[in-house]
Amino acid sequence: MTPLSDPVRHVAGTDVSASRGTDRVWAGAVVCSYPDLHVLEEAWTEGKSSFPYIPGILSFREIPVLLDALNHLKIWPDVILCDGQGTAHPRRMGLASHLGVLLDWPTIGCAKSRLVGEFSDMAHRKGSFSLLCHKDEVIGAAARTRAGVKPVFVSPGNRITLEKSLEIVFRCSPKYRIPEPLRRAHNLVTRLRSERD
Repeated sequence: MTPLSDPVRHVAGTDVSASRGTDRVWAGAVVCSYPDLHVLEEAWTEGKSSFPYIPGILSFREIPVLLDALNHLKIWPDVILCDGQGTAHPRRMGLASHLGVLLDWPTIGCAKSRLVGEFSDMAHRKGSFSLLCHKDEVIGAAARTRAGVKPVFVSPGNRITLEKSLEIVFRCSPKYRIPEPLRRAHNLVTRLRSERD
């Protein structure tokens, strides 16, 4: 595995929002400076998905529009944060891993809910984490990005270690539970859907 190169200067957050009852989808990518997290660029695309929503294989629905949105970027990020799983997936190939392999680029999965695996209790303070294990294998970590709130689930996507994935997620989460690049990408596609749906 070719590791993530240092120093990291740009981190992108990506997200997809789908219209209810139709096949229309919006994908967004927001590039932030790292580690100070100033928004440098936003790119988005609107498309259609013929692949149904099926938990566990979400990447087949979302990746075509995500790739299109990323291709509109003028500033290419050093690492891409995905609203989904990396290796914390039954097949170890969640959205972040799938995207990372297609791009041959460092990606991190940061999901709001657990798809598979078990973890132990952790402290309530920000920066705490517990390894997420499945079938005697460490597949990611539950990470407390904000004191006293539910953890997010972090896992490597491609060309990055779990340790570095956690470091980036924590440093990208100065205020909110969701890392800032992902939060910005979510807000972008939610706004696009509400304006155009």
